[in-house]
Amino acid sequence: MKKLASTPPETVILTELIAAEPAFVSGSALAKKLGISRVAIWQYMEKLREQGFSFEAVRARGYRLTARPAGLSAALVQAYRRDRAGDFPLHLLPEIDSTNDEAARLLAASLPTPFAVIAQRQTKGRGRFGRAWHSESADNLYASFAFRPRLEPARMQMFTLWMGANVCELVSSFCRTTPGIKWPNDLLFDGRKAGGMLTEARMDADEIRDLVFGLGLNVNSPAQGWPADLAERAVSLAEHTRQPVDLNKLTAALVGRVLQAYDRFIDGSYAKTFADLWNRYDVLRNRPVAVLTPTGRVAGTALGIDDEGSFVVRTDKGRTERFRAGEVTLEKPPR
Repeated sequence: MKKLASTPPETVILTELIAAEPAFVSGSALAKKLGISRVAIWQYMEKLREQGFSFEAVRARGYRLTARPAGLSAALVQAYRRDRAGDFPLHLLPEIDSTNDEAARLLAASLPTPFAVIAQRQTKGRGRFGRAWHSESADNLYASFAFRPRLEPARMQMFTLWMGANVCELVSSFCRTTPGIKWPNDLLFDGRKAGGMLTEARMDADEIRDLVFGLGLNVNSPAQGWPADLAERAVSLAEHTRQPVDLNKLTAALVGRVLQAYDRFIDGSYAKTFADLWNRYDVLRNRPVAVLTPTGRVAGTALGIDDEGSFVVRTDKGRTERFRAGEVTLEKPPR
């Protein structure tokens, strides 16, 4: 991964103020930490005020944070990050057609990687097979991460599976609940969809040039907020856990996990733990399923995935078949 730049002063200021809450932090301490003047500290805090933050200033005591912006904030996400690997560019937009499409446009414009595009609303969000992804609520997370991996195309099959298993583990740890993953890219709770992933790549003859990992995650949508056709099939983290989720803290944790998972995928070390991680969250293994492909429908029992990421099924006729693509549905077990 490309070396990231140093942490911006606004992020350092916010991080210090959050860590000290509800106490004050002196302007002199902030200036000394950043190696800048007290006047410069004030100027950076003015920039934060423009983003919706409020501060109390008391002579001889310093500053403390009194209000945060409503909704998703790039500044808060950066301040909440624990990995502190430097500045990771977050392009936070109020509305976009698709975060994957915007990431692809920025890659085409030669923007340095890695970076992320996050939107509060998508007008043309999509999942696999071009299906629409409901992206109306700013209470949810719509994010795309962009990379230039320079990998051989054969490795692509495993990428989404590995990243999906990592997202599951992150959600499990953050929300103290256990999601499931449905091959190849759906995150579920009790059969209802809470998230989906979409990886898109642009390739040269022998390598992946550009890679975009897109994630839609239902975070705080209320139960009554779904369109009628989704009400029985969709669920948010807040609805499932019955408590609101801090979207900025979740996004910060997700950024760190995605970057870490990407590095492990690139250096190959993911292979040591991938099978155990996938099996921990796999909701299809040993259950009756049907796989729909362009050539027909195959019914049988899911056996998990193989070393290449293919979905393995023991058919009702006793054969073992592997699928690199297809739509999987759970079947009712025979009585």
